[in-house]
Amino acid sequence: MLSIVITLSYLFIIVAMILALWRLLRGPYLPDRIVALELIASLVVAMAGIHAIDTGVTAYIDIAIVMALTAFLSAVGIAKFVQLRGSNDD
Repeated sequence: MLSIVITLSYLFIIVAMILALWRLLRGPYLPDRIVALELIASLVVAMAGIHAIDTGVTAYIDIAIVMALTAFLSAVGIAKFVQLRGSNDD
């Protein structure tokens, strides 16, 4: 039963990544692209967590934590860039 849930989780995350990639490429505005990029980062963290559950290797949890911290710091940097750039719509 757990293998079915893990397989479905992988499938849903991949579909969500494809949709987020579509939003990242299509825009239409910079905030849409930023949110899509953050969503992709969160989905990669979720994928690492599910892979840790699937394989039983706890090192993937550490990788997920580092990826989440990196995504957070990049979000802060992007927000600072957008704030300094001004508020025009792309």
